[in-house]
Amino acid sequence: MGKHNAHLVWDWNGTLLDDIHAVIEATNASFAEIGLEPITLERYRDLYCVPVPLFYERLMGRLPTDEEWVVMDEVFHRHYWLRADTCGLTAGAAQLLAERQASGSTQSLLSLAPHERLVPIVRSHGIEDHFVRVDGRTGASHAGKTEHMVRHLSALAGVEAERVVVIGDAVDDAVAAAHVGAKAVLYTGGSHSRASLAAAGVPVVDSLAEAVAVAEELAA
Repeated sequence: MGKHNAHLVWDWNGTLLDDIHAVIEATNASFAEIGLEPITLERYRDLYCVPVPLFYERLMGRLPTDEEWVVMDEVFHRHYWLRADTCGLTAGAAQLLAERQASGSTQSLLSLAPHERLVPIVRSHGIEDHFVRVDGRTGASHAGKTEHMVRHLSALAGVEAERVVVIGDAVDDAVAAAHVGAKAVLYTGGSHSRASLAAAGVPVVDSLAEAVAVAEELAA
C-alpha cells in the first residue's frame, strides 16, 4: 500500500473538474425555459441538493411537473456539455493524483456524470491512469450517489470500506460514504456553500491538498 493507508474515492464535477461556472450557466439556461429568474452562484450553493428535483422545489416553491422536469433536464445537459470541454481541472488536482499514485496509494473516481461521457473527458485531461477504477452514472439522472457507491466499492476488490475516504463537493457524497461505512471530506469549491456542507457533520476544506491531508488522517 505504500505510506498512505486511505483509498480515496474522488468525485468529478465540482471537485476534480472546476466546472461550477458551466453548471450555473446551464442551470440558468434550463430555468429560462420555464420562466424562472437566473440564479447566482451564491444562491445556487446555498440551495443546491440531491435529488435535483428537490433543489428546484426550493427555488420554485413546488416540485417541477413531469413535463417541466423533462424540459429542464434536457436543456441543462445540452448547455452543460457544450461548455464542459472548456473546463479545466481544479488547481493542483493533476499533481495530487500523480503524487498519490507514485507513492503506491490507490484512488478511484465515481461520478454522477453519464459513464459514456465521463470516461472520454477524464481521458482528455490525461489523468485516467491515476485511478484503479472510473465509474460514471448509469440510469436515472436525478437520483443520488448512494447506490452507485455501493456498486463502486463492490467492484474495488480488496478495498475495505473502513479505509475508504470519499472526497466530494456535495452533502450527497457524505451521505453515500456513510451508507457504505466509509468516511468523507467535503470541498467548498463546487456546488455547496461552506455552511450547507458543514451540516453533513464531516470535515470541510477549501483546497484539494487539504482534502487529501485530512483524508489520510481519517484513515490512519
